[in-house]
Amino acid sequence: MVHLITGNKGKGKTKWILDKANTEVKAILGSICYLDKSPQHMYELNNRIRLINVPDYMIENSDQFLGFVSGIISQDHDLEQMYFDSFLKVAHLEGTDITEPIRKLQAISEKFHVNMFISVSLDEHEIPDELKEYISVAL
Repeated sequence: MVHLITGNKGKGKTKWILDKANTEVKAILGSICYLDKSPQHMYELNNRIRLINVPDYMIENSDQFLGFVSGIISQDHDLEQMYFDSFLKVAHLEGTDITEPIRKLQAISEKFHVNMFISVSLDEHEIPDELKEYISVAL
């Protein structure tokens, strides 16, 4: 299932998903992956959580990003949760409609049974109506 964490910059989305990932890693049997725009939060994450600095992989558009996510899932059959910090930036979706990429992530999530927590720097009212059902936290 896709879980959107919404709110403008500075509202606490990163802190929320860091806390969530660190709490969940103690309770689940599988693995957790955290995708971010930099390695800045490396020391704030439990060492059992794999931090991926997305810019290291030269992703240039949202289709490449979705392929990248699929590749991560294909290589880790124990993957239970993925956390996406700065989603609009790492997925190259700033200033664009996020509906189709989120729907594709939802389909990937369902097919491979991986929960995805996605930090989106938009207010709740800026999220397209067809995606409102995925909002778990609005800050």
